[in-house]
Amino acid sequence: MLEISRTIKTLDESDISDNLLHYDYNTKFLLSLIRKGVKEDDPLYLSSYRSFEGEVFENFIYEKLLMYAQENDNVDKFVLKGFHQNKFKANANTLSISEKQQIVYRTKNREISEFDAMFITKDKELYFVEMTLVKSVLKLRKRLRKKKALLEIIFPDYEIKSLIILNEGATGAKQFPPYCTVWYTEEFSAKKILEYIVDTDGRKLAPKQRAKSPKMIEAHLLKLFPFRYYNTISWITKSLRSHKKHIIDMNFLMSQKVQRYHDLYNKFYVGYIEVSQLREELGIDESCSDDERVVVALEKKHSDEIVVTYYVQMTRKNLYLFSYEDNKWVKEKKDPYGITVTEVYHINKMMNEEYKLNLTNIQTIKKLLKDRTQE
Repeated sequence: MLEISRTIKTLDESDISDNLLHYDYNTKFLLSLIRKGVKEDDPLYLSSYRSFEGEVFENFIYEKLLMYAQENDNVDKFVLKGFHQNKFKANANTLSISEKQQIVYRTKNREISEFDAMFITKDKELYFVEMTLVKSVLKLRKRLRKKKALLEIIFPDYEIKSLIILNEGATGAKQFPPYCTVWYTEEFSAKKILEYIVDTDGRKLAPKQRAKSPKMIEAHLLKLFPFRYYNTISWITKSLRSHKKHIIDMNFLMSQKVQRYHDLYNKFYVGYIEVSQLREELGIDESCSDDERVVVALEKKHSDEIVVTYYVQMTRKNLYLFSYEDNKWVKEKKDPYGITVTEVYHINKMMNEEYKLNLTNIQTIKKLLKDRTQE
């Protein structure tokens, strides 16, 4: 069990020198508000300052974890990021460091997950760290499942756990899953850092204090199990539709291995239906012709319920998700640079006439999902 150190709990900065001031912060908008004389209680100022303060908190805790790792005999490896390591290029299909100096896993052209920090213990436990100043941790809990699933796939020899670091007063932590360890620190403030950034004639900084320990490792040096994101989701789509008698293979879908992938991808694609069959129900306008495709997906909700959702790709970057919420269909425009846009485009190209569905097929799929959930 990981125990929080006194210096982390009390936010003692005496052992990290001026390291916090050597990081790059996204303060352009915040500084423009300060120059304009915007008051600190203005909503624009508060929003920008909180974002900045979150950045500083993450860097502060990372610096403290570096010290913690060096002193803790049970920590075997600690992944470097920021100015503590040398490579600032996110490589495909491996852990590496992004241009923003964060630990990331990415496919060829899309980032899959980002990790605030990561370390391995001598007990073969791999911890990914999440740190936030947000008082309600609901969104954080939703992100954990995807990150854990990815790490279980690429590091099958480790037990994957998470260390969550929050400020006192955060709510909802009791609902974290059992693999999470939660630490609470005292209230954090980034005002000193902001004062230094605002003061263009600030004091001269002490040199960067770098970690010196054989435990420290760069992200790309961790050996992981090969994982091909698009190849895997294509295999899942094909396997789901390969049953000789049933429209989808429920035993394959609900297997432990595939459900781990479901935690990672969040949705699987099982076929397509023509716009003409769903135009009225979904409210699809006339800009889509009757024979255009609506891609049918099985989405895994945070409650573990699996539901049918639809994707309509108007153009290469123009994708809409239709999901049923509160007894009505909700239309949501997806991020044109997000992974879902690329997934739907990739799967759509793969699916031939054998993947074509009709309304009866959709009802059958919904019934199969409902029956399996009630077992």
